[in-house]
Amino acid sequence: MAVEVISEGSTKSDFWDGVRLSMPVVVASAPFALLFGAIAVDNGFSVLEAFLMSALVFGGASQMVGIELFGQHVAPWLIVLSIFAVNFRHVLYSAGLGRRISHWPVIQQALGYFIMTDPQYAVAEARAASGKTVGFVWYLGLGLPVYVFWVVESALGAVFGNLIPDTHALGIDFLLPIYFLGLVMGFRKRPLWLPVVMASAVASTIAYKTVGSPWHVSIGAIAGVLLAVILPPHHSGVGERP
Repeated sequence: MAVEVISEGSTKSDFWDGVRLSMPVVVASAPFALLFGAIAVDNGFSVLEAFLMSALVFGGASQMVGIELFGQHVAPWLIVLSIFAVNFRHVLYSAGLGRRISHWPVIQQALGYFIMTDPQYAVAEARAASGKTVGFVWYLGLGLPVYVFWVVESALGAVFGNLIPDTHALGIDFLLPIYFLGLVMGFRKRPLWLPVVMASAVASTIAYKTVGSPWHVSIGAIAGVLLAVILPPHHSGVGERP
């Protein structure tokens, strides 16, 4: 009986620890969820359609690109290709996360991949790198609040879109990039961190100026991965632990 009580307490503790870590993402993504709902309705979506798109797709950048292309009456295949370009990095994330959650049942793994976001992958990877197990309960606490708030706030944005001020004027839209920068800096002690980040940044910038959005996101990610594959860690002392 004592073992069961400890196990239950540990499970609850893991879940709420994940929830606590999810709060910065919930706050930072709120303006974008509200903005998506407003833009979706402005592009001809109903409130229900905006709600369902957030619930079923659950990808901020992909949803933004999708509704913009829907409004321009672009060919369906081009919409799918553009969304794939935006979210191609999640293929890489899934490969990395798969090593950490291979001990989960298949259904739990499927749910884990569905609610995975950029920050959630980074936090889970950091936890695994510190020697801790990425448990399903902890991961659920980390991802579920982000998903629930994103869907609810998207619906609120669709209903009250006209009341949302200009996020660019308020600087609210800069919250998420700052959070992402903090996550990237958290990996700075890893081998080849600086060269990989610089390669991704340079490739992404060049791609943005030449090819355009949203392709620059995937091109930057691929450039960083290729450099990490080409240069073994011992070729650089940058960022290595003493």
